[in-house]
Amino acid sequence: MAIDRRLLCLLLMLPLAACNEPAQQPLLGTLEWDRIGLPAEVSERVLEWKVSEGEQVVSGQLLLELDPRRLDARVRQAEAELNQAKARLEELSNGARIEQIQAASASLQQARAERDEAVRDERRISALYARGQVAVAERDRARATRDRLVAASEASAARLRELTNGTRPEQVEQANAAVEAATAQLERLRLDREHLSLHAPRAGRVDALPFHPGDQPPMNAELVSLLVGEAPYARLFIPASVRPTLAVGATLRVRVEGHERPLQARIRSIASEASFTPYYALNGDDASRLTYRAEAVLLGDEARDLPAGLPLQAERSDDE
Repeated sequence: MAIDRRLLCLLLMLPLAACNEPAQQPLLGTLEWDRIGLPAEVSERVLEWKVSEGEQVVSGQLLLELDPRRLDARVRQAEAELNQAKARLEELSNGARIEQIQAASASLQQARAERDEAVRDERRISALYARGQVAVAERDRARATRDRLVAASEASAARLRELTNGTRPEQVEQANAAVEAATAQLERLRLDREHLSLHAPRAGRVDALPFHPGDQPPMNAELVSLLVGEAPYARLFIPASVRPTLAVGATLRVRVEGHERPLQARIRSIASEASFTPYYALNGDDASRLTYRAEAVLLGDEARDLPAGLPLQAERSDDE
């Protein structure tokens, strides 16, 4: 009889023990979308927005335009420099014109004639100086004139040889390099010019337009923020005590703030390194525990219309 009484007491305590079992600990987090930020590659004034915040855009759609006048002027300058480099290369490749050679030959003949005359004058004045008929200054002046015209004659001869021998290969190589450098500079400026018209790299929703027409954003400032992807995801923080029970691919039931029906989500990633619990997930004893950051993609068409930033709670699905 005593055994039956003890057995009866144990049976009565089983429901109480079941009631005392700890409930499943919810995972806290926020609703997020994959985000793309489009920066300003140059600092130019915003001319016009082509879209508005919250608008759905397709890949390649024009989002905004920046003032192109400054860059257009630089493109024209680069085009002129490229044409100049090409003309120089063509000149060196073709060599000297016959008219240049004829002009250099005539200059050489004239320089030689003046040199010969100066040599004769110097000899005559030196003879007069030897007889004491002219001053030493006169003789020195005649010698200086002779030396100057001899040098001019040699320079004219060197110029004629340069024209008749043709362009050196090193000069042609330098001219080729100058053309390539000018071409690369022009291509870079034209690419920068294209980026003044900002297009959507992917389909998505415009999340933020920080600047307005007339503003001049600094270089690298974010001009447009796009939310992209097929569906949002839950950014969760898994306590260390729950981490062993979850794995990539596990299904969760997610309750989003302001959305009545729970949604299904599948974990796509879990961080391998732990971090401290974020301030908004502090809950009693969890305040001092480590958590693992995870991402779970929301399933179903309902999730596609939800905005980013909403708080949520997740728990293991009953199907798991």
